[in-house]
Amino acid sequence: MTLSMTTNYSHSPKDIEHDSTDELRDQFFVEKLFTPGEIQLTYTYNDRMIFGGVTPTDAPLEITLDKQLGVDFFLQRRELGVINIGETGTITIDGEAQEMVQHDGYYVGMGHAHVTFASADPAHPAKFYVVSTPAHKTYPDKKLPFANALAKPMGDQAHMNKRTIYKYIDASQMDTCQLQMGYTVLEPGNSWNTMPAHTHARRMETYLYIEFPTPDTRVFHFMGEPSQSKHVVMTNESAVINPSWSIHCGVGTTNYAFIWAMCGENQTYDDMDAVEMADLK
Repeated sequence: MTLSMTTNYSHSPKDIEHDSTDELRDQFFVEKLFTPGEIQLTYTYNDRMIFGGVTPTDAPLEITLDKQLGVDFFLQRRELGVINIGETGTITIDGEAQEMVQHDGYYVGMGHAHVTFASADPAHPAKFYVVSTPAHKTYPDKKLPFANALAKPMGDQAHMNKRTIYKYIDASQMDTCQLQMGYTVLEPGNSWNTMPAHTHARRMETYLYIEFPTPDTRVFHFMGEPSQSKHVVMTNESAVINPSWSIHCGVGTTNYAFIWAMCGENQTYDDMDAVEMADLK
């Protein structure tokens, strides 16, 4: 098994004022998360979130982080969210296995010693997107089938942002220490997500962009302070880290989907600070 984890450090708005494209990408962009037979993780100092991809093929994979985190096992002081963006697979939590089809999610509470991931067909593997945040209490594990996800239609065709937000790990329907996760799907003919932009200083967020319909599809993800906006060009199944002070919105060359994950002080989904269009620069 190959497990790799890179570290991304926290940055203030002043730190990135004069960054080049390469410098900005190096600090906030994660290009590759899913490699067959491997676990690829990123540890960001923004609220100490760990996120990445687990892509099992011939053998199950387990996230084993102990010395790196100063603990006996990965989830000793952490909770975990999972969404499968690949083919059918299995998550096994301390010996109890649960099938996960494409778009199914799972919440795993703090304290489990072993969580392993497997694919039903190694030639067509599952792709488990995993997000972990520090925890202070054990909340119940919960399977989150896509069929049961809380759907929230938003936007309209005139503004090219007609989309459905599927809430998986959300304070309105389950308890967690701080983790929130969901899946947003833009309808055909729509390309904007989250515009007008907003910030939420009480929590940070990551976006994993997925389901690009063609190889040359691109999404321009905007970040930075509202008066100092910058952009990162996203490819399929790449991720971007958004500090709490940063806007986060994007526009694509066509429709697409993304998985959002948040953690921090506040779990209220609508707790955000709207940015007036006139204030964007």
